[in-house]
Amino acid sequence: MEAELSSNYGVKVKGYKSNASSYAESEALVNAVLEEFGQLDVLINNAGITRDTLLMRMTEEQWDEVIDTNLKSAFNLTKASLKPFLKQKFGSIINMTSVVGIMGNAGQANYAASKAGGDLQVLAAVRTHGVDACITRGANTYGPRQYPEKVIPLFVTNALDGLPLPLYGDGRQVREWLHVDDHCAAVELVLREGKSGEVYNVGGEAVENLELTRRIVELTGCDPALVRHVDDRPGHDRRYAVDDGKVRALGWEPRRSLEEGLAETVAWYRANRTWWEPIKSGEYLAYYRRQYGRRLGMS
Repeated sequence: MEAELSSNYGVKVKGYKSNASSYAESEALVNAVLEEFGQLDVLINNAGITRDTLLMRMTEEQWDEVIDTNLKSAFNLTKASLKPFLKQKFGSIINMTSVVGIMGNAGQANYAASKAGGDLQVLAAVRTHGVDACITRGANTYGPRQYPEKVIPLFVTNALDGLPLPLYGDGRQVREWLHVDDHCAAVELVLREGKSGEVYNVGGEAVENLELTRRIVELTGCDPALVRHVDDRPGHDRRYAVDDGKVRALGWEPRRSLEEGLAETVAWYRANRTWWEPIKSGEYLAYYRRQYGRRLGMS
């Protein structure tokens, strides 16, 4: 399925709906772009899914979804684009993943390891076929229109509705926060200036979850008593910290401070209830109960 879309920047774009976990659909997507535009210049893969559930508790369906989205999509899209790229003798791939491990390890959770596997599929295409491709690994990204599963939109929308803010453990876990505009700027720079086969970390502003929550409470004006310390996630990483020296050497630096970006983000969610209220029902509500129901004592 395709649709004409308008971006926030006044540029018309065409969207195609496809399932990247299927090679047939990935190939059909690439062929549709070739038929419409005559060439394929760039493939940027940002397909990804997070499952906090322990491997031993995951159903086969959940684990298949993790592998399909995080690993198979990278393989399928890379394979589908290889033929036109090699024929054209130009074209670039950017595979976007999250920070997937500590000190170079594959990750502290199985879903993180699957994302690292997707990276390796792309890097294998560089070594085997000489395709131009880079990996970007961004810090925790936030901003408008983020699905409320993630902590900032979850806490902001819950605060606006007077609902509990379920803070894992003691809240002293440290994350780096990167505004979506700064993240996109880094990806574009790597696309233009990055060296094929390299991995570029994109860092953010480090803050404890407890402090992040305090800022959200202050910006939304909600009752601080809504903050509820709940049982921590098993294997929850204590800190993410990335060395983004390589992307800074290309000339990138963040333009949005967390103070500025978070205030703008809270204001956007406050002004756009019609966007997020319908999302926080149905399937999302079932997810929320699975994730936080026991921790919050929900019936």
